[in-house]
Amino acid sequence: MLALFLRPRAAFEELSESRPLAKAVFFRLVIWMALLPPLFAFIGSSLFGWRLGAGDPIFIPTDTLIAVCASYFVALLIGFISSAMVAQWMAGTYGARLSLGIHLALITVVAAPLVVGSVIHIFPHVFLNLIVLVPALIWSMYLLYAGLPVVLRISAERGMLMASALIGYLLVAAVSLLGITVFLWIQGIGPRVGV
Repeated sequence: MLALFLRPRAAFEELSESRPLAKAVFFRLVIWMALLPPLFAFIGSSLFGWRLGAGDPIFIPTDTLIAVCASYFVALLIGFISSAMVAQWMAGTYGARLSLGIHLALITVVAAPLVVGSVIHIFPHVFLNLIVLVPALIWSMYLLYAGLPVVLRISAERGMLMASALIGYLLVAAVSLLGITVFLWIQGIGPRVGV
């Protein structure tokens, strides 16, 4: 993890030489990395409540909070797996490595700054979460652009195109998730917020 912040190029070159199995990456890393943000969110939301500004914190009932955090965990797992599968699907177009294991490992490494930054969920204030998670997102995007061509053994130009296409997919997925969430809340499926 520290190598991603101090010498990311060396970390990507090391990953490039490996042949990870998708099952091993999923069970050794992905599940645990996807578990941390919902766990931090549960701890922070139950202890401190969400703050949307200068007002009083908003507390969500425990049973609803468990359901929201479980949904968060499932959404993260789907995000990891679908991103790796989309990257693998794109790999044929860009002449990259086709192994699902290497794509899942790459997505896991790229997501690491966001997982580390999610520790801010322990103090769930929207503004503070943005201050921490936006730079973490920028670092993750940097890692994607810098690491994708190295790990998948393609040219920098093709790597930039593939990384941009992958970011396009991730943006569409994020907006779709927001739309689904809004639709479900309008239909009455969502947390009942109590103060």
